[in-house]
Amino acid sequence: MQTTVTARHCEIPDALREQARLMVARILKAAHRPQRAQVVFDVDHQKKVVELKLHLPRGTTRIATAEAADFRTALDRAADKLRRQLEKTNSRYVRRSVAK
Repeated sequence: MQTTVTARHCEIPDALREQARLMVARILKAAHRPQRAQVVFDVDHQKKVVELKLHLPRGTTRIATAEAADFRTALDRAADKLRRQLEKTNSRYVRRSVAK
């Protein structure tokens, strides 16, 4: 599984890159057969924006975006959003397989 961390219009420290990789690795445990993950750090008019993209089988993509005053807070918020999306997807997947 490939995880890419990108910084647009800004510089981020290596510690933050490593924290993003670890957070994505924890989130991927809840995903069903993940293929690729991307973390994008961006600055937009003094707001720190983090976007998490998770590519799943059959062309399914889950995207979570969050903004905050600092990157760590934005990363936490985006990770929570992505985790909720995966929980919702997994509950639907379990319901369908039980109903068959």
